Amino acid sequence: MKPMTDLHGTEYQPPFVGPTTFLRTPYARTAAELAGLSPDVAIIGAPVDMGTVNRPGARLAPRAIRQAGYFGTPHTDVYHMGLGVYPTRVLNIVDFGDANCPPHSLEMAHQAIWTKVTQALQAGAVPVVLGGDHSITQPSATAVAQHLGFGRVGIVHFDAHPDTGALSYGEVLLGHGTPMRRLIESGAVPGRNFVQVGLRGYWPPGDIFEWMKAQQMRWHPMAEIETRGFDAVLEEAISEAKDGPDYIYLSVDIDVLDPAYAPGTGTPEPGGITSAELLRAVRRIASTVKLVAMDVVEVSPPFDGPGAITSEAAHRVVLEAISALAWSKEQAQNV
Repeated sequence: MKPMTDLHGTEYQPPFVGPTTFLRTPYARTAAELAGLSPDVAIIGAPVDMGTVNRPGARLAPRAIRQAGYFGTPHTDVYHMGLGVYPTRVLNIVDFGDANCPPHSLEMAHQAIWTKVTQALQAGAVPVVLGGDHSITQPSATAVAQHLGFGRVGIVHFDAHPDTGALSYGEVLLGHGTPMRRLIESGAVPGRNFVQVGLRGYWPPGDIFEWMKAQQMRWHPMAEIETRGFDAVLEEAISEAKDGPDYIYLSVDIDVLDPAYAPGTGTPEPGGITSAELLRAVRRIASTVKLVAMDVVEVSPPFDGPGAITSEAAHRVVLEAISALAWSKEQAQNV
């Protein structure tokens, strides 16, 4: 019997057959292998959840996000209907595997993530980091800022929480509620270069927002989205993101979504945005600003709903960003 092939004669494998990489793209085990593949985008797993304070499980997310979707091989047949682009034909996407994060030391895990992101940047790729809890943004964004220059990078941050806590559990500097504060304190990303969307709920307390205001951070809570409409807020957030920094790092905490769309997360917060709104926002941002890196964090597969809907949403967040980058590249080439 002849093997199944696509219209171009390439052997087809269904999504549940063979090794698991994001979109079934090529896999690079080492920095040298990655550089040899001349990547445009490098997918990196950050399997860490030692920074969580509520429900754990985010260390299992990189594998779950890679397994999401219904895409078999060949990966070049992936087509974005709305943008009319084949993202994996336009961009060379390589799965760079996971940072080797030991489960007993958050500091060592952060160092492993920093190294992996730095290697991707040195290979000329846009790092796309699959968390992990939100503490992974600290080493990832620091690596980007060191590569491009402190103060030149801004962060567009979708989240139910601002993650600007002073300490975790009263005395711990590292955690998923503190990374944005640590980035500001280190000088890697100035406060004015932060734009946050989707904040809501009952944490943090008011004094944290006073600190954020003093740093000139900008944020758009759900109360504003409910009053003004999501698209109006999104356009203002994009305008703010372009006001100052040369480059943008996109950080998406999946709990920005209402738990109806993303139950599998460590700190679910009712009253969030929809999957359609988030995907539209990511697509708009990635096609508008100079996106140099991104992460998707706080997916907790053990708490996910039927059909792994949280992992599926996270997978599409990444795919929307990649598709928008591919569309932008095609537009530039056609000018």
